[in-house]
Amino acid sequence: MRRLMPAAVALLVLVAILPAIADKAKSLYDKGQDAEARQNFEAAYNFFKQAYDLKPKDLRYRSSFERLRFKAAATIVHRGQGLRDEGKLQEAVAEFQRAVLIDPSLFIAQQELKRTLQMINDKENPPPQAAGPPSSLERKIREAGGPVELAAISNVPITVKLTEDSKVIYQTVGQLAGINVLFDPDYTSRRIKVELNGVTLEDALQITALESKTFWRPVTSNTIFVAQDNPAKRKELEQSVLKTFYLQNLSQPTELQDVVNAIRAVLDVQRVQQLLSQNALVVRGTPDQIALAEKLVEDLDKARPEVIVDIAVITVSKDKSRTLGLSPPTSATVALQSNINNTTTTTGTTTTGTTTTGSTAGGLNLNTLGNLNATDFQVTIPSANLSAVMSDSDTKVLQNPQVRALDNQKATLKIGERLPVATGSFQPGIGGVGINPLVNTQFQYIDVGVNIDVTPHVHADREVTLKISMEVSSEIGQASIGGISQPIIGQKKIEHEIRLKDGESSLIGGIMDDSQTKSLAGLPGLAQIPILRYLFGQVSQDHSSDETVFAITPHIIRGTSLSEMNQRAIDIGTANSIELRHVNHPAAASVPTAQAPANQTPATQLSANQLANQQSLTQGANPGTQGGANFLFDPGQITAAKGNTFVVNLLISGAQNVYSVPVQLNYDPAKLQLVNISNGGFLSQDGQAVALVHREDDTTGTLQITATRPPGAGGVSGQGAVVTMTFQAKASGQTPLTITRGGARDPGLQAITVNGAQASVTVQ
Repeated sequence: MRRLMPAAVALLVLVAILPAIADKAKSLYDKGQDAEARQNFEAAYNFFKQAYDLKPKDLRYRSSFERLRFKAAATIVHRGQGLRDEGKLQEAVAEFQRAVLIDPSLFIAQQELKRTLQMINDKENPPPQAAGPPSSLERKIREAGGPVELAAISNVPITVKLTEDSKVIYQTVGQLAGINVLFDPDYTSRRIKVELNGVTLEDALQITALESKTFWRPVTSNTIFVAQDNPAKRKELEQSVLKTFYLQNLSQPTELQDVVNAIRAVLDVQRVQQLLSQNALVVRGTPDQIALAEKLVEDLDKARPEVIVDIAVITVSKDKSRTLGLSPPTSATVALQSNINNTTTTTGTTTTGTTTTGSTAGGLNLNTLGNLNATDFQVTIPSANLSAVMSDSDTKVLQNPQVRALDNQKATLKIGERLPVATGSFQPGIGGVGINPLVNTQFQYIDVGVNIDVTPHVHADREVTLKISMEVSSEIGQASIGGISQPIIGQKKIEHEIRLKDGESSLIGGIMDDSQTKSLAGLPGLAQIPILRYLFGQVSQDHSSDETVFAITPHIIRGTSLSEMNQRAIDIGTANSIELRHVNHPAAASVPTAQAPANQTPATQLSANQLANQQSLTQGANPGTQGGANFLFDPGQITAAKGNTFVVNLLISGAQNVYSVPVQLNYDPAKLQLVNISNGGFLSQDGQAVALVHREDDTTGTLQITATRPPGAGGVSGQGAVVTMTFQAKASGQTPLTITRGGARDPGLQAITVNGAQASVTVQ
């Protein structure tokens, strides 16, 4: 007894604990189901895992635990990706590690963990910069430069009026822009006329190229190379750029081929190679072609829209039957008593009044017939039945599947079973000395149940076109065909195409069977009398109806994402030359205050670009070399009536070897308005053409003028009018016309100091 006591106690404890464990596991399982219904997959996984740990042999707990493993890990991976995008790398690492612990087979979790750890390592220990000459191919690739681009040049509007050799115009605009201009040895220049008002320097270069039928490309950030515009020269001189585009959404070979065809046909790029294994395109072309190819890839590499289609298949069946009335006897049996000479006679009376008499095997003799009376016969009448039966059955079947499909991709849903149907039979031929009596029958399987095929197409206005084929079928019986039992399939099928808004439902009904049957059975004549039909007859009524309704509701879960850039029209040059035209908008003048001399109007306002340009005019000046040169206004005192125009000349005197004259003037824009500027003759005294460029800001009254002799021409000396300016008097009052900055330059572009000047204008 002492030995049995511990075992008994342990058994009692085990008996008490096991129900508690079972109840706890069931409770955890129920909590997991509730969490899964709320799509809280991580919590559901934890509950299922705890239930599984308590009862690992219960397949229900194990299947739920294994099924939620992937969803929980995927949810954590998505949360980690969001944290990494926010820059929270350490928190993201913790989430990815949790996902790996939950589902080690989830490769994306390991990938993201490795990638995030590498990002942290690169942030804490940046790779050393390459130093010295390249020593490997990898270093050469890392140090390889991108496409050469021209550095930003001033975008202040200028006015250019020249009739000169195209080389001279290129060099003139290049000097104004501060860039070097190189010419192809085979370049043939010709005289052209350029008159541009209010254009930027880059626009001036583009227009000059168009007028002279040439093209230019940047060689360095401040140097361009000009050549004759023909296919041979473009192929020889244009840059080639190589770029690999990795497509994020398109993956099918036909989709990649469509992008390749678009790049080749639209951009005239022949060097395009698709790599199906990497889902990538390698493109080689000019910088402009590569930029346009990138735009095309961005336009076409879009995630396909996706649609979830809610389909409700509702089948309603109603069957009603009623039987009411008396079923009277319709026959009687008359028989002889069995003690009469062992002979029996049976007489039957039917509803038609016909009586049939038969004898048994013993029979009757003629002497006995005369002695028969009523007591020798036995009459049997069947019982009458009174029926009052009614049945009413109502059956509803609801199937509510969801189908998720990509745009223009067919999705198929089949719910039901597959039935074999004989399609043919054959008997093998004669073999050997006998005939094979076996017959081989061929079968195919058909799908019976709910069969749905959906092909959606998403429109840009949040509408969906659905091409749908829906079938509801079932086996309603069997038929013997050729000795083989074949199923009889009842079928209801719809094929159509509809267009619905996102979330709009469409009901498809009208598939309805309705049958009514009414029967009357009873005694002839009496059963047809309305009042007596229920006493001498029986009335049966059957009514059955079967209706099938389909309800379809599309939901767009991913639409077409189009940006403004995807829909924007872009100028890409001509049919013979694919190139981008870079728009250089004229700058809006900012108005910082510049310090004016004591004898000038205070608070003269200049734009930032103007200040920078004018500071560059005076850099490198050597006052000791060309001292004594002066600017003068002719006349110095001007009186004009309001609304009239007047002319004033800007003179220079005492200057030697002058090649270019840049100058800045200021006036009151409320009182004066510039009408025209023309060459004064000083720089063209030897017959050379003069390039005249001016920039005006009529809001601040700032006027910049640059008069330049042709490239290669020497300087001139003496005195004379540099430019002639025409103004219009706008409002009464007095205003100074002041040179705030200016000077001259020699053929080597060295600055020459020239003293400023001021004129007085009185508007009456």
